[in-house]
Amino acid sequence: MHVNNQTRVMEFLLLGFQNLHNLKILLFILFLVIYVTSLTGNVVIITLVSTQHRLHSPMFFFLGHLSSTEILSTTNIIPQMLYVILAEGGTLSFTACMSQFYIFSALTNAECFLLAVMSYDRFLAICDPLHYTSIMDLRLRLHLVFWSWLSGLMITLIIVILVSKLQFCGPNVINHFFCDLAPILELSCSDTSMVEIQAFLFSIPVILFPFVFITVTYIGITITILRISTTTSRQKAFSTCSSHLAVVCTYYGTLITVYLVPSRGLSLNVNKVLSLLYIVVTPLLNPIIYSLRNQEIKATLGKYLYKSKMQHAA
Repeated sequence: MHVNNQTRVMEFLLLGFQNLHNLKILLFILFLVIYVTSLTGNVVIITLVSTQHRLHSPMFFFLGHLSSTEILSTTNIIPQMLYVILAEGGTLSFTACMSQFYIFSALTNAECFLLAVMSYDRFLAICDPLHYTSIMDLRLRLHLVFWSWLSGLMITLIIVILVSKLQFCGPNVINHFFCDLAPILELSCSDTSMVEIQAFLFSIPVILFPFVFITVTYIGITITILRISTTTSRQKAFSTCSSHLAVVCTYYGTLITVYLVPSRGLSLNVNKVLSLLYIVVTPLLNPIIYSLRNQEIKATLGKYLYKSKMQHAA
């Protein structure tokens, strides 16, 4: 990534959780356990979706990509965060900081689009079951996934290019545990109003539009489910989308609070906690939610573990 020749600050100091240094060992162990558990859970989902024939449906195809974004996103931030916690601070070069911000933002954007795609998939499956298979064929699935990833990567690239052209000639201390946009802009000695406007404008199609789309699809899903005559059929229909709905509520709730709600009244510590929710907690909850609430995942995982145990015993 090109860095303007006039940039004086060549590295940034991440403070992490500077008020909790006396708890650094506890925090390190806690976040390490969460990271390993999250990584394991999402790898298990990808493995099951890739290898088990009964999970080769559109819903699980998209779930595999969602788990991929979670793995990449947590790996981009948490290992560095663990080092910052132990060392009571840590430095990142300008390029490394921009790279971390780009990867984080691109994956966040891609996940927003993937969640919208998954809601569309559930809408078709419940509201138009007769044409679901013919509409949601492999070609459409690949197109939806491709554009979700590409849109996330390209939209973020525009913002990163704008940020990289700013002047950084003063303080280099970031009061956060990773390189996010707001604390980076606070350190610039350039006029950042254009970048802030662009970032807000891009957040509308990336965060708000998918959220509205998801809301509309679930209104349609709810209306369709309520029209089903039998209670058992209604429960079965709702169970196919309840996991996705739980993930959407958790993810978008924190994302909108951090990036679309004005943060002037929020302390830095509150912003850090909210950031932890969707960076650390949500990737942990996703595989748990899908494993506990989805009967196909539970049944396939049980058979997979039983088969592995029998092979090991033999």
